[in-house]
Amino acid sequence: MSKKAVILLSGGLDSTTLGALAKGEGYSLYALSFAYGQRHGIELARAAEQAEWLGVEEHKILDIDLRAFGGSALTDDIEVPKNTHVKEIGKSIPITYVPARNTIFLSFALGYAESIGTGEIFIGVNALDYSGYPDCRPEFIESFEQTANLATAAGVEGKKIKIHTPLINLSKADIIRKGLAFGVDYSKTISCYDPSQSGEACGECEACILRRAGFERNRITDPAIYAAAPLNKKTA
Repeated sequence: MSKKAVILLSGGLDSTTLGALAKGEGYSLYALSFAYGQRHGIELARAAEQAEWLGVEEHKILDIDLRAFGGSALTDDIEVPKNTHVKEIGKSIPITYVPARNTIFLSFALGYAESIGTGEIFIGVNALDYSGYPDCRPEFIESFEQTANLATAAGVEGKKIKIHTPLINLSKADIIRKGLAFGVDYSKTISCYDPSQSGEACGECEACILRRAGFERNRITDPAIYAAAPLNKKTA
C-alpha cells in the first residue's frame, strides 16, 4: 500500500513536476491548492487539470483571501515588475513576494496531513532559479519542519513530520528535464505573475523570464502560450 502525502499544487511548472516526482516515489497524493486572492484564477484551473493528470486521491481548494492584507503585487493593486534582467532576478526580495505565503500554505498542509494520518508533505520551493523569496530557502523549511514536529499531536507522539523539497537545489532547466522524463505536459502549466484574462502568459515578469530561460537551456521551445514577443536581449 502506498504512503499518503499532501502536495501543495499551484498548477505551475514547479508544483506539477513536484507531483510527478512524488507519485514516482510511490506516494498516494492529496493535493492542496489555494484561492488566496491572487491576480488571476487560471492557476487554479491548471491545478485542477494537473491534479486529474496526477491521479490524486483528493484535491482541496481552500479560500483564504490574502487580499485582505495586500502588500504584494499578486494580492494588491501594485504593478508586477516586468523585463528585469535575468542576472538581477533574486538579488533582492521583489514586490511579488506575498507576506508569509509559504508559512501559511504549509500550516494548512500540516493540518491536512495530520487529519489524514500522514506526516509527509511536499512543496515545490526552489532556492536556485527563483525570485529571492525568503520562504523558499532551506533554512526556512528546516525551521518549519522543527515547528511542525513540536506543534502537532503526531509530532509529540513520535510520528515524524517531514517536509519534502526535492526541487530546492535544482535549476529551472534541471526541473524541466526531470518533469519531461515523467511525462509532464508543460503546455498545461502556468507560471506567469500577470497573465491575460484568457490565460496567456505575459512573457515579461520574473516568473516568465526564469521559465523561458529554463526551456532555452534545454534547447526546447516553451509550449506555454505567450501574449508578448520572445525574450529580448535585455532579459536573455
